[in-house]
Parts: sequence; structure tokens; C-alpha cells
Amino acid sequence: MSWGVWWGERRWRWADRCQWTQPMLAFVIGDRGEQTSRCLLEAIPAEYRLGRSVSDFWEADRAVFPKERHRPVDERSGELAHIERWFQTLRQNWARYVRKTQSFSQSNCFPEAVTCWFIGEYNREVAIRY
Repeated sequence: MSWGVWWGERRWRWADRCQWTQPMLAFVIGDRGEQTSRCLLEAIPAEYRLGRSVSDFWEADRAVFPKERHRPVDERSGELAHIERWFQTLRQNWARYVRKTQSFSQSNCFPEAVTCWFIGEYNREVAIRY
């Protein structure tokens, strides 16, 4: 997860990325609660929901993702490095995602549109590369 401030409140970007094939599968913007975690799970394509998932030790993930296929891991394990690197790439490319920036949006609409566009471009580059 990565966060930003829109309209005076913190909003978190939740994303799911396939570790093996590299494309971004789903994202949502919201608070850090179970409802947002559930929205992310529902946004993941059905064929990928059957696979194993990992996340940090956030309670919302443990409550929503199926226990038999979900495993919380420590950041030092390296299993979260691919998604953390993706968030870093997003922040490097878009000033509005840097935590202390003056480029902020007043609603979730524009950050969602920009993130969706960025994911489309990212997935296109991944498809060309692989």
C-alpha cells in the first residue's frame, strides 16, 4: 500500500501484481479498512484469486483474503519487493503521488484515472518486454 492526501484526508492506494507474469492486476483507492481490502479482492480477476497471495501484516488483509491461500510476510522477506518497487516507480513518474507535494487532487476521481492510465501503460510495456 502507498498513500497520498486528497481533499484533506489520507487515501491509500492498494494494488495487486502478479509476481511471475509482472502485470498489475487490480488497484483501489480508499482507507485502510476491510471494505477497501474487500474491494481489492473483488477487483482481482477470478483466475488469479485462486493463487497464493502475500501481504504485510495488515489486519484488513487477514480478515478478507482466504487464509488457506494468503500469507502475511515481513518486508525483509523480499516477497513484497516487486509491489514496493512498482509504487516507487509510480511516485517517481507522478509528482501528485509524492507524500509532501503541492500537486494534490481534491477528489479521488483524477488520481484513480491517472493510476488506471499508468497501469495500462505499465502493463503494455511489460507485455512488450516479455
